[in-house]
Amino acid sequence: IVNAVEKLDLNLLDKDLIGIKQIMGGSILDSELIDVGFLEEFSYAGFEQQPKRFENAKIILLNIELELKAEKDSAEIRIENPEQFQSIVDAEWKIIYDKLDKFISVELMLFCLSCQLVILPHIFADRNIFCAGRVAKEDIRRIEQATGAKIQTTISDFRPELLGLCGIFEENELAKKDTIFLPNVKEKTATILLRGGAEQFLKESERSLNDAIMIVRRVLKTSKIIPGGGAVEMELSKLLRVESRKIKGKEHLIMHAFAKALEIIPRCLSENAGLSANDVLN
Repeated sequence: IVNAVEKLDLNLLDKDLIGIKQIMGGSILDSELIDVGFLEEFSYAGFEQQPKRFENAKIILLNIELELKAEKDSAEIRIENPEQFQSIVDAEWKIIYDKLDKFISVELMLFCLSCQLVILPHIFADRNIFCAGRVAKEDIRRIEQATGAKIQTTISDFRPELLGLCGIFEENELAKKDTIFLPNVKEKTATILLRGGAEQFLKESERSLNDAIMIVRRVLKTSKIIPGGGAVEMELSKLLRVESRKIKGKEHLIMHAFAKALEIIPRCLSENAGLSANDVLN
């Protein structure tokens, strides 16, 4: 947990740049920390034929659709022979291929992420390119931070300078899910691969991890700490009691009651720990 937080920019310490991925199967001791990664919950036809490992890969983040769309019910095209129908189909494919050729021609363009939208894996596989579609927004943000890539929303104005870089791209299979790793990246982000044998256990472990990350983050952001166990409440209660004695009239009773109310917190903590609350408070 400390290593994950230390990977972040110490000036910002953005907790959202630490991803926690639940992977069913294995022991909690099999959990590990990587630079950045995401899970593929499902795959399209042709996904298996894509390359599984690259070195010094270039990454493009696309927010466009790369798939044939079904015509609306109101669309009408009149043809006189089957060859005309084939030309219509070819024209649709030509639009897609023209979009792909815009960035496939970029040298070492190896890895592509299509943000939240549908893609055609077999087209990329034929060109030795890996692609993933419908990637979660929070994962996209971490990939942006880690690799320096920026989301592009058009192909007509394709900008190679917005490509990202990573040292190694690798796909591993864990618990029948395709886990994508992007280690050796240049920016500061982290992903925790959380393993466990049951969904309820994984969710509880993630909540505990989140609490621990927030504590470590707070310790790094501030240079001061305070003791727990009700110590702060007892100190406030003592100061209020002393101050209440300096006030004349019934007003001091209000401050005294507030001071006494603060003792409830350490009293409950003592009772929950099986200790004598009177002895501890005294």
